[in-house]
This record gives sequence, structure tokens and C-alpha cells, in this order.
Amino acid sequence: MSPNREKSTERWVLAATVLASSMAFIDQSALTIALPAIQSDLHATGSQLLWFVGGYTLMLAALILLGGTLGDRIGRRRVFFFGILVFTAASTACAAAPSAGFLLVGRLVQGIGGAMMIPGSLSIISTVFPAERRGRAIGTWSAATTLTTAGGPIIGGVLAQAGLWRGVFLINLPLGLAAMAALLSRVPDDAPRADGKGIDLAGSALITLSLAALAFGFIDGPNFGFGSASVIAAFVIGAAALALFILVEHLKPEPMVPLAVFRNITFTGANLLTLFLYGALSAFSFFLPLALVQAQGYSESAAGLTMLPFVVLLAGLSRWAGRLSDRIGPRVPLVVGPLLVGAGFLVCSTAAPTLGAAGYWSTYFPGIILFGVGMGVTVAPLTTTVMTALDRGLTGTASGINNAVSRLAGVLAVAILGALAILHFTGYVLEGASGAGLTSSEHARLVGQLRNLGNAQVPRGLPAASTETLARLFRAGFLDTFRLVLRICAALSWASALLAALLVRRPRPEAPFSYDDQPA
Repeated sequence: MSPNREKSTERWVLAATVLASSMAFIDQSALTIALPAIQSDLHATGSQLLWFVGGYTLMLAALILLGGTLGDRIGRRRVFFFGILVFTAASTACAAAPSAGFLLVGRLVQGIGGAMMIPGSLSIISTVFPAERRGRAIGTWSAATTLTTAGGPIIGGVLAQAGLWRGVFLINLPLGLAAMAALLSRVPDDAPRADGKGIDLAGSALITLSLAALAFGFIDGPNFGFGSASVIAAFVIGAAALALFILVEHLKPEPMVPLAVFRNITFTGANLLTLFLYGALSAFSFFLPLALVQAQGYSESAAGLTMLPFVVLLAGLSRWAGRLSDRIGPRVPLVVGPLLVGAGFLVCSTAAPTLGAAGYWSTYFPGIILFGVGMGVTVAPLTTTVMTALDRGLTGTASGINNAVSRLAGVLAVAILGALAILHFTGYVLEGASGAGLTSSEHARLVGQLRNLGNAQVPRGLPAASTETLARLFRAGFLDTFRLVLRICAALSWASALLAALLVRRPRPEAPFSYDDQPA
């Protein structure tokens, strides 16, 4: 291939991967801001909101390793194209959703497409670009995805405030079509790896079943009761499927998750840190827009701007933190960073009730600054630790496992803290309403509304005094619930700092981990 044609191919590869990745980043960050509008328009319960976010992340966490493996086995471009196609089609279906149930199915299918698409982006770049231009290409991709992540909440807020939340999903249609056109017309097909190794379908099925059952148990436990037969059965099935998954991965010669890598203490510590810290981040990202719009009086567009300082600090500090980690090792940044993140959550948990965004600077802004500095100090050293803890031949495995762990953290945190939020909010309001003189039928209608969390509406037909009391209780109860979630997020962040102090070591370049070093 001539140099000019080679560079032309590289430009089209970069364009296709940036466009496709932008879909996933914009969709996820914009959706959180649009959740209050979606809940109001589709009359979704609090549990359904949890599923809108958790269902997508569940499929992504369960299948993302399979997506990477499929790319190696049958061709990266083919799997990447298929992922874009599925994600784009599912996005179109989400935009047309007539009900909460329909939207949930669309989000699940989006997760399947994302699991096929996301691993292919950097894999294709690494394959097509030569070593001397690869770093610049990855840097361009990273910068573009950072910008789209920052722009997502702003776009979501503007669209939601205009009553156009469906546009959050329709944005993906032109991006997906352009990415697919670039792949088909300009990017050459790559040869699949013909090494005779199979695909771990059994492992994928078991981990998907396990996560789905556990998520159902936590998310729908408040609705059915944690002592109900269906919820208990979900936990039993989830635990059994997880045990079988571990057994299958142990026995298979080519497992999806090679368990031997967890003998490396630093790699295990980095992934445990990821589980706790990114779990806290996912819960915060889910609940913050709901609290701002439904309880603090923010408009959707103002809520979309609140996290902009975080994104700016993350982007601005990451390179400096990476260089610092190279000089002094990753342990200090991975202890200090999560400590600051936890402090940021704690500061936000003290925010007083407001009547709108005018109070942002004295309430949430200081905590978000701490949060942004902490994540800026953490992300680059954490990525470096994950990628250097194992032998160079296992960097793909290390990246895939850590990516899956971060998604798994989101599934578990949103499900567990979401269930806790519904229970706490219900208990707070019912305790405060005990003296309101409600009849048994009015009490039953009130309980039915409490599943909606911040979007709960006072049942019709109540006396004016009772209506006013309940409206105050709803707002105060949701803010109190949000504060509880933030304190738990702070504890999770500080636990990740402790894990870094105890488990993370500076990798020794002369003696990296490999399978050959392990006992049979």
C-alpha cells in the first residue's frame, strides 16, 4: 500500500472509531440528565429508571469481553460494524419508545451493540496505525471522547428542557450511519485469527444470567419485598450462576476471564479499587441530575452544566498525574485521589436545599471541584497500573478485564444503592406522614407513588393541609435520600484508597507477571 493511501486509510479509521465511540459516550452522559424528563413523560417508576441505566450497563459488563474475543476470532472490522449497526438501530427504537418497558428493551439491545463496538475502537486503531503514529492517534481518539463526554450532559439538558429528550437517542443515527459508511468504503477488512481457539459462550451466558438475576433482585426487591419468592429465587440463581461461571473459567483452556491473572496482587488491587471507586461514580452520576431537577429546582440545561468543572479538571490533570505516577509510582496518587473524591462526595452531601441553580456555587461546586481533582489524580495512574501489572502479552486481557469491572461496578452500585434509596425514601415519607390523618386507601395510594422517588406526586383528593405536608415531605425525603447515597459513595471511595495503600505496588519492569511464573 502506498504511503498516501495508507495515511488516507488511517484517517478514515480514526474518523470511524471516533464517530462510533462518540455515540456511546454522548448517549450515556446525556441520558442521565434527561432521566427526569423521561420519567415524567413515560410515567416510569424509580425501579424502571434504575433499569434504564443498569440494563444497558449490565449487557455491556457481561458481554464486553466476548466482544473483544469475537473481534479477534472473526475480524475486528466485522464485529465493530455489527456493533455500530445494533447500537444505531436500538437507539432509533429508544427514540420512538411509547412506554417505559419498550425503552428498557431498547437499552438492553444498545448494551449488546456497545459490547461489540467499544472493544473494537482502540483495537482497530492499534492494528492499523504503525507504532510511530499510534500514540498520536490514540491521543486524538481520547481527546475526542473527552469532548463528547463533556458535551453529552449539556446536549441532554438542552434537549430535555425543550421537551425533546428523544433527541438524545436520535443523535446516534447520523453518527452511526457515518461510521458504518466510513468502515465499509474506506477501511479494509482484517483477517480473523485462525488459531483454532474457541469462543467462551458458556462463560458469557453464565455471567449475563448472574448479573441479570442479581440486578433484578436488588432493583425490584423494594417493589416485591426482599422476602418474596421471586426475589429470593433471583438471588439464588444469580449466586449459582456466578459460582458456575468461576468454575467454567477455571476449567476452560481458553477462558473469557483467565483467573490466574488475579494471583498478581497489584492487578487484583487495581481492579478492586476500580470496583469501589467507579461504583461510587456511577451512583453519583445517576442520582445527581434527579436531585438537582426534582428536588433542588434546577432546569435540565443548568443540571447539564454542573459537572463541567469535573470534566475540565479530569482532562487537565490526567497527563500530569500520569507523569507523576511514572516518577514516584502509582500508590500515592491512587491513595490521594480517591481520598479527595470521597471528600467531594461528603461536601456535596452537606448541600442545603435551594430554589434553583443560583445556589450552585456555595453548595455543589466546591464538592465537584474536589471530585474532579481526585479523579484527575486517579485515572491515569490507575490505567497505567492495570496495563503494566501483567506481562506485555496480556495487556489486552488486562484492559478488557478492567473495563468489564468498571461496568460491573456501575451495575451493582446503581442496583444496590437504588434499592436502598427507594427503601429509605419510602420510610422517610411514611414516618413523616404518620400524623397526617390519611385513610387506608389514601395511604395505599401514597405508597404506590413512593416507588417514583423524586417524581412522586401527591395523591389527588387529599385535604389541602395534607397535600402541602406531603409535598414538603417528598422534597425533604428525596434530598435526605440523596445525602445518604453520597455518604455511602464517600465510604466506597475511601475504601478504594485503603485498597490502593494495601495492595498496589510499583511494577518491576524486569519481572512482570506472566502465566509462566505461576505454579501448575
